[in-house]
Amino acid sequence: MQDIIDRFVSYVTIDTESNPNSETTPSTEKQWVLANKLVEELKAIGMQDVTINDKAYIMATLPSNVEHEVPTIGFVSHFDTSPDFSGANVKPQIIRDYDGKDIVLNAEQNIVLSSNYFKDLLQYKGQTLITTDGTTLLGADDKAGITEIVTAMEFLIKNPEIKHGKIRVGFTPDEEIGRGAHFFDVEKFGAQWAYTMDGSQIGELEYENFNAAGAKITFKGKSVHPGYAKGKMINSMLVANSFIIELPSDEVPEKTRGYQGFYHVHHFNGSIEETVVELIIRDHNSKKFEKRKEKIQKIASKINKKFAKQFGEDIVVTEIKDQYYNMKEKVLPVKHIVDIAEKAMRELNIKPIIKPIRGGTDGSQLSYMGLPCPNIFAGGHNFHGKYEYVPVESMQKAVEVIVKIAELTALPNFGLEPIKKGK
Repeated sequence: MQDIIDRFVSYVTIDTESNPNSETTPSTEKQWVLANKLVEELKAIGMQDVTINDKAYIMATLPSNVEHEVPTIGFVSHFDTSPDFSGANVKPQIIRDYDGKDIVLNAEQNIVLSSNYFKDLLQYKGQTLITTDGTTLLGADDKAGITEIVTAMEFLIKNPEIKHGKIRVGFTPDEEIGRGAHFFDVEKFGAQWAYTMDGSQIGELEYENFNAAGAKITFKGKSVHPGYAKGKMINSMLVANSFIIELPSDEVPEKTRGYQGFYHVHHFNGSIEETVVELIIRDHNSKKFEKRKEKIQKIASKINKKFAKQFGEDIVVTEIKDQYYNMKEKVLPVKHIVDIAEKAMRELNIKPIIKPIRGGTDGSQLSYMGLPCPNIFAGGHNFHGKYEYVPVESMQKAVEVIVKIAELTALPNFGLEPIKKGK
């Protein structure tokens, strides 16, 4: 497993944090450092048709080694990290033979990865963990996925006795800011279906995700000397607060799970004259998703009506933009692609955890672009923060799942069920 550790560490120590306020692709210049490294590494292990375009999208091919016709499949991961927490100067720590106790990430700052708080840690007792030093995120989302794909391709190249069809690999920038698939050339990629290696704990297999929208709501106000403000001042921050109060208090991330949707206010920046509130809207059900967006508009209209006479124009201005949709609609017609991944896991004695994603991946957008793309575990936990960690054994299992999927895809009927004679 040392090769996995070395490869992963070489990736996470390169800062690739994306920037939602940038208008370029990739959104940060530093993403090119890892992108160019990946191109050279793919060439070095023997991949063919290795390309990178002017927006840092990488593609490569592992040719088929069988004579019969096999569908071309793909594996996709992203190399940027979340802007939610610093990805600069990542100093990964290797915890071998984890004893199940608390892990001191940073003694000086008293930052502890506690097994009492993060109970998932206990299932990895005796394994090798890679953690942060408590001052940055780790970047397992999704450099673990990249590590696994590159390692699996290298394994298949070195072991040609393992039969497989044509495999395409794709690495993207800016997934963490919702743009990972925006410039992905599905036609050039040329796969019939693909898998994103971007899930969390071992066994995760996902083909449902949120429908997602982002909302930017601007509240206007009137500033008047507070000593003479009666009947004249309109404090936009208080107007914004009245809007937030109208949202269902129990439909927020910290109070929902499973298929439950939510509203999530993530930025509030204001003064008396103007306040801007940014929030995201999420729901697995498309009808409920539309009703959530309508709810935003109805609250805004209610406030506008209240202040119409005093302010003279709309005091609330809403901008709502859809971000991605539930991939289930595009995956169910080709459900065998999920069945293949599930069979691969079961043959490797991995218990599949099939559940909806409470978020989105490149795969959700790619599915609507013509590339059905379920999501498979990459092994990490506690993404986007200082408590992020990944068990090396989980990454090794993800490598094995990729290899097994490649094998199964080359079998008659993908190895899913016996083919009856005469059929």
